[in-house]
Amino acid sequence: MLTLNQRASALAFFILILTSAIAQEVEDESEFNYIRGSEKGPKRWGEIKREWSKCNNGDMQSPIDLSTKRVKVVKNLGQLKKKYKPSIAIVKNRGHDISVKWEENAGLIEINGTDYLLQQAHWHSPSEHTLNGRRYDLELHLVHQSSNPNAKYPIAVVGIFYMIGRPDSFLSKMSRKIKALNEVKEMKAGSIDPRWIKMGGKKYYRYMGSLTVPPCTEGVIWNINKKIGTVSREQVKLLRSAVHDSAEKNARPIQPHNGRQVDLYNPNPTQTPN
Repeated sequence: MLTLNQRASALAFFILILTSAIAQEVEDESEFNYIRGSEKGPKRWGEIKREWSKCNNGDMQSPIDLSTKRVKVVKNLGQLKKKYKPSIAIVKNRGHDISVKWEENAGLIEINGTDYLLQQAHWHSPSEHTLNGRRYDLELHLVHQSSNPNAKYPIAVVGIFYMIGRPDSFLSKMSRKIKALNEVKEMKAGSIDPRWIKMGGKKYYRYMGSLTVPPCTEGVIWNINKKIGTVSREQVKLLRSAVHDSAEKNARPIQPHNGRQVDLYNPNPTQTPN
């Protein structure tokens, strides 16, 4: 019989292995790109590796268009419960994007009674999801892993849209480190506080989808902030110039909706979704 400490250690080891496996799948930028029509482009991702087949034949793929016509306004989803804290991180140039990966416990979000531990954040430019057909200038993804190895949905992502305007404060704090990634692939970033990322507002969209890069794993709970943030043109240019030429515009094309429900959490449901 395992002691409580032994069970906790085993669970932590399991989560580490699972998270590492996902990270290894998506971090080899030489195996895929975003060039439409390319042999390694988005339409061919599912043919490159057998374990990437969902990219071509999955029926719950991301990103999608968040059309107001399909949105169901609900109140019982509840406000996103975020419990983030500062933690040691590294900043990485993965070729297809720039990411911040926390190496220690950086906190979590809670969804339906399940804790999802924050793993990493990365940027896509232009945005991957669209809102009534509109692409924004940038989209940030905060990727979380379930603390429950038996969770039906092991991954949860928080997404934030940005349009050109005032500089984003989080990117301002990270800019010097991102510039350094032109010389090295990764660097220690010291303690990074996820609470530096301004989410704003309580409303968010939720739907079931997938990772937006290979292996396009399905069963991902997407939570996309309705409030649009701002980012400067220089900050978008910084992110684009740091990655490989084939990923300067690293947004996967919109995927079929396939009748999926999109919920909009609204604490005042008498208001319209707009």
